[in-house]
Order: sequence, then structure tokens, then C-alpha cells
Amino acid sequence: MKNSSYDRAMTVLFYLFTAIFALACLYPFLLVIASSVTDESALLRDGYRLFPNAFSGAAYKAILTTATIPKAYLVTIFITVVGTALSLIVTSMAAYSLSGGRLYYGPHIAMFFYFTMLFSGGMVSSYILTTKYLHLQNSIWVYILPALLSPWNLFLMRNFFNDIPKELFESAKLEGAGETRVLRSIVLPLSLPALATIGLFYALGYWSSWAPAMLYIDNPDLYSLQYIIMQIIRNVDMAQNIAVEGSQSTAAVAPAYTVRLATAMVTVGPIIFLYPFLQRYFVGGLKVGAIKG
Repeated sequence: MKNSSYDRAMTVLFYLFTAIFALACLYPFLLVIASSVTDESALLRDGYRLFPNAFSGAAYKAILTTATIPKAYLVTIFITVVGTALSLIVTSMAAYSLSGGRLYYGPHIAMFFYFTMLFSGGMVSSYILTTKYLHLQNSIWVYILPALLSPWNLFLMRNFFNDIPKELFESAKLEGAGETRVLRSIVLPLSLPALATIGLFYALGYWSSWAPAMLYIDNPDLYSLQYIIMQIIRNVDMAQNIAVEGSQSTAAVAPAYTVRLATAMVTVGPIIFLYPFLQRYFVGGLKVGAIKG
């Protein structure tokens, strides 16, 4: 009886702590939402408030009517969708080749991938390789090709493939199926948790990509959304220009500061809505690498 009361008390404390921690994490997000729909004059006068004194949608109107943000949105959507799809294809093929002892020198090849997780050539060598040899400067593929394969995701996927019963592979090969057919018809349908988890990792990486734009892109039409928002946050003049261009009026107070907040919300919104659709796969996929090396 005593242990039962103690367990209930600890359960209540655990849920209470979790709720307080969740609210502490949610508060800044709600504050940004509230401030993004606050009138610029009220924000400058009263500061950031969870319940604004004066509401205004001028910031969202400004970023949606200017050409800068929608154009960057299309670039980022292309990078995320195409990059995630290609990364999943390449990662799945490489992980399948390295799993189950299919390659005689598989462990040695895996060591090359593992080596890149420990050591890097640095920014100078990466810049020279990207610009002088791959010629990816001022190309949208500079966002995708250098990040096409992550060794961490490769090993995560390989571990998942190793857990699939070998009898399935043997029975498929007895029916005359080749390696490509086995991968497409058996392995990938059974690997949805791993694919969803790794796909989410890749999607987050591509969606948040901004460094290639800073290093390799001179064409403003190829700027990613994250690079634009970084410029807006760092440079209030750029936010002011977007606000004026979107409002098409310089007489009123242009929503420069609320444009920053609204752009942040527009940027983070789609990736947040992606989580509920992948949540049931996410936990199972994370368990893949927890018990096997």
C-alpha cells in the first residue's frame, strides 16, 4: 500500500514537471505568434505581450504580397522535397548494400563512411571541391548534392535492415527475385518507421539550410527561406524594405519588427505540422540504433 501511494505521488510529480516544462517551451512560441499579429506602433510602445493591445495583420500581408518571401519559399520547398526524396533513395540503397553481409568488404567500406563522422576536410576544401570541381555555385543543386547522404542516417537504416528476418530474403530469392526487387517489394515496405524518422531528419536539414546560400549563391532568386530570414533578423533595413514593399505605403509605420516575427512563424509553421503525421513512426524509428551498433 505504501509503495502504491509513493508510485502515485511520483507519477503526479512527473506529469506536473512535464506540464510545466512543456508550458515553458511553449511560452516563447506563443509570444512570437502574438507579437507577429500586433500593430507595429503598439509593439514599439508596449513591448512584447502575450495578449496584444492592438491587433494587426500588416506583417503577414507585407511578406505575402512581396516577391521575396514567396520566391524563397518555393526554393526551400523544392530543396526539401527533392532533397529528401533523393537522400532517402541513396541512403536506402547504400544501407541495403552494407547490411546482412551482402558485400565481402562491407565492414571496410562502412569504415570509410564512419571516418567522415569523425574527421572533416574543413570549409576551405569543401569550398574548393564545390566550386572548382563540382561547379555547383549559383545552382540550386548546391543545397542538395553535398548533403545527399548522412553517415549517421546510413548506419541507422542499416541497423534496421539487419533486424529484418533473413528468411524473408531467402524465400524471395528462391522465387527468383533480384536484389532490387527485394529492396523495393520487401525491405522498404517493412522499414516505414526508419524511413519516416530518417526522412524527417533529412527534411529538417534541407528546410533549415542557409549556409550554401551564403557561400555559393549570388543570385537572389536562389536564396533559401532560412537565408532570407537570417538577413531579415540581422538587418532591420531589409525588414523595413520588405514591409514597405508589401504595404505599398510609406506614410504609415511600416511593420519592420513584426515582419521579422511573422517571417519566423511562416518559416517554422510547415515543419511543425509535419510532426503529427510522422509521430507514430518516429519513436519506433529512434529505437533502431538504441540496442545495436
